[in-house]
Amino acid sequence: MEFPDLGKHCSEKTCKQLDFLPLKCDACGEVFCKDHFAYNQHKCSCAYQKDVQVPVCPLCNTPIPVKKGEVPDAVVSAHMDRDCKRDSAQQKQKIFTNKCFQPGCKKREMMKLVCDQCQGNFCLKHRHPLDHACKGQARAISKAGQRDHCLVQ
Repeated sequence: MEFPDLGKHCSEKTCKQLDFLPLKCDACGEVFCKDHFAYNQHKCSCAYQKDVQVPVCPLCNTPIPVKKGEVPDAVVSAHMDRDCKRDSAQQKQKIFTNKCFQPGCKKREMMKLVCDQCQGNFCLKHRHPLDHACKGQARAISKAGQRDHCLVQ
């Protein structure tokens, strides 16, 4: 051995490998090889101080506190069963709020589709003036045939 002081031995009891690029755990301060550097690989007793993750409920986007030793999936599942503030039917109604003005049509859209002639709100099927028997001011359906007042003759 030409360089006996170069490198350090892995602190994992079952490894003790001589590593020339050892990694120091930021939680416990021990030195480990690349195979035992992760908190769970060397069973770090101080990991709870650094490896803190807060799960978020996928339904209401609320952070769910998890106590030490609890399984995050179980805690989130319990929250969804008991405390979750989201009602899926209510959320669906909130998204589709724009009711069609066409008599007899019960369709709702996510965004307003306002007729530029009568100012009524309609669904995709009834959005054009000819499709909802528009009673707005009679104008040309297309502006292609109109003369531009800005043009000099």
